[in-house]
Amino acid sequence: MEFLKDISPRDYQQKIFETCIEKNCLVVLPTGMGKTLIALMLSVYRMKKFPGEKILFLAPTRPLAEQHQIFFKKHLPELFGEMQLFTGSVEARSRKKLWQTADIIFSTPQCIANDIKNKLYDLKGVCLLIEDEAHRCLKNYDYTYVAESYKKDSSHQRIIGLTASPGSDSQTIRQICKNLSIEEVELRTRDSEDIKHNIQELEFKKIHVDLPPEFLEIKNALKKIHDSYIDELKSRNLLFEIPTKVNLIKLQKKISHILAMGGKSFDIFKGMSACASAIKLQHALELIETQTLQGFVNYLKNLMKQAADLKSKAVQELVKRPEFNFAFINANNLLAKKMEHPKVEELARIIEDEKSYNPRFKTIVFSQYRDTAVLITKRLNEILGINAKIFVGQMKKGDTGLSQKEQKKVIEDFSSGTINVLCATSIGEEGLDIPEVNLVVFYEPVASAIRSIQRSGRTARLEKGKLIVLITRKTRDESYYYVSRAKEKRMHSAIKEIRKEMYEKDFQRTL
Repeated sequence: MEFLKDISPRDYQQKIFETCIEKNCLVVLPTGMGKTLIALMLSVYRMKKFPGEKILFLAPTRPLAEQHQIFFKKHLPELFGEMQLFTGSVEARSRKKLWQTADIIFSTPQCIANDIKNKLYDLKGVCLLIEDEAHRCLKNYDYTYVAESYKKDSSHQRIIGLTASPGSDSQTIRQICKNLSIEEVELRTRDSEDIKHNIQELEFKKIHVDLPPEFLEIKNALKKIHDSYIDELKSRNLLFEIPTKVNLIKLQKKISHILAMGGKSFDIFKGMSACASAIKLQHALELIETQTLQGFVNYLKNLMKQAADLKSKAVQELVKRPEFNFAFINANNLLAKKMEHPKVEELARIIEDEKSYNPRFKTIVFSQYRDTAVLITKRLNEILGINAKIFVGQMKKGDTGLSQKEQKKVIEDFSSGTINVLCATSIGEEGLDIPEVNLVVFYEPVASAIRSIQRSGRTARLEKGKLIVLITRKTRDESYYYVSRAKEKRMHSAIKEIRKEMYEKDFQRTL
């Protein structure tokens, strides 16, 4: 394609690009399969077709927006167009001026939404809107707001959404398509005929571990208290569903709403207390079953501190329960004996084996919680030849984390090989330009199809890769694993159904 430097599209990218020329399109491609190149090709096409008009490229975070800008600068001639990165650190007056002269703007949706609301500029002269991580164009109000403003203002409209997975149910995908006025969905998976020969073999393995008897004793003690709270919610006619963490959180919101509306009966007050305690115990059970003993003890200590600070009567009552004290004392005794969750040592064994086969290997270990990431980073650094680094989001109040500058440095060190293991939370799942890795390990399965697809897309792109999932037997790990697999299948079925509907609508219009 004219103007492209040092890069050529693959057949599937060319085909998707041709669809995007004609229609607003949702592009669903595995991580690392070149969604940004399709956006670049379309940007060139639209700017040639509508000289003097702008491209607006939105990404959910500043590092992602910056990454897209770097890609565009690398593959377009210097004089092709003026590119600007809009962030909150650039003051509003400057952004207003830059908007007038820029040809391609990279930004977070918040920044553009605020500017439009403050009437700094409008989107009339934008001939292409690109929304990256388009599955966020649902709950992310700013993403949706910018899309609505664009549809209202722009003279020459074209929208594309980019994502590795738009979700698993047809209602969610339909809503994303509606918000972006999508007319066609281009879906590819690792098994698609035109992608197969562009990707490498992926070796997949599930490794099961068993909870030690000592852990089971602790789990059963907490389960006893948890079940007593569930019985109370049922006896007060408040809980009718299976008592999962998700259902309990929904019930908590429902009870809060009843209280806000003035429904202050004894049953409601007691139900609120029981529900809050059951949710806390669900989290504690998840930690002992699937995470680390240290993280579990940290959480119990936090509950005890809340009780000491008189945060709520519910938590004060909870920590007085003999079963709670049994769990706390026994867990601390196990830590004193240097015991940990069996996944920790299993992970260390996997990394040691991988290092012995391939001295130049690179690995990402994904875990749900920061406490887990901290502990496994420490353990893996005890292995000769391993330099593991934690990769987490920005600091929150009273929390630890990495600034965007520190995140960037970690990725640079990982790319250069100074670091060979990245222990990442969800920040490593979405979009960031993390280099090809030989091995991805899920410390635990995740129930979300979106997150599962994004995690596994980090390997087997340019060379053979391995994906290993650690599963604790007879725990929620097993159900989360099967839930995410089922959701992924549902996503493919839903997209096929929606594509069919779009095709039929299109056909009706041409009659």
